[in-house]
Amino acid sequence: MARTRPRPLVAGNWKMNGLRTSIAELKRIIAGAKKLTDRADILVCPPATVLASFAAAAHGSLVAVGGQDCHSQPSGAHTGNISAEMLRDAGASAVILGHSERRMDHQESDALVQTKTAAAWRAGLLPIVCIGETKEERDAGATLSRIERQIDESLPPALEGDLVIAYEPVWAIGTGVTPTSADVAQVHALIRARLADRYGGKGEAIRILYGGSVKPGNAMELMRVENVDGALVGGASLKADEFLAIAGVYG
Repeated sequence: MARTRPRPLVAGNWKMNGLRTSIAELKRIIAGAKKLTDRADILVCPPATVLASFAAAAHGSLVAVGGQDCHSQPSGAHTGNISAEMLRDAGASAVILGHSERRMDHQESDALVQTKTAAAWRAGLLPIVCIGETKEERDAGATLSRIERQIDESLPPALEGDLVIAYEPVWAIGTGVTPTSADVAQVHALIRARLADRYGGKGEAIRILYGGSVKPGNAMELMRVENVDGALVGGASLKADEFLAIAGVYG
């Protein structure tokens, strides 16, 4: 019996890009998203400095707003950090966790990502947990074992809310290089099986996104791959036309 695909999600990770003037680009995304009717969820994750203003601008539209990281604790002496509750209070409905740039730049471990995932649920946010292998791991033939380990150690043992997984091969992020459809299918099938083993029937409904140099020219091919339930988009999400073209594969 063929799996019923969940409602797709196209999320934009703005990373460390965007000023107050960037709300004009968000408004173009909001306007364009109207053409997608109800066929996909659209999410924009801007820097924390503009999250509240973006959330206010997107209120009542088809576009949701999310954060790019959160601390595991709800409050306390953690200078420079932002809690999941603070993101929620600013208008976020989701948060990206365990992105490879956080794992590398800030030495975030799988165990830490797991605590942040639990924090997102605690605050009523949708966690988007990123996993993916480096070029060295890929060249060594360790892609699947690395993905299995990240799933096992980055996710809480029990589902306490909705969850999204984003597979982003580290070697493809921002490089313009993407894996083949067959490569993506293999990894996403492994993720799906691992989620089913871990969470039973609920694992079938968890959305698995693909990320890593997603652009209008390859979005259709990637989004048609089995067990790909949307995309986590980096650089292309900064431009409304490109981001909407990617989301438009579901239009």
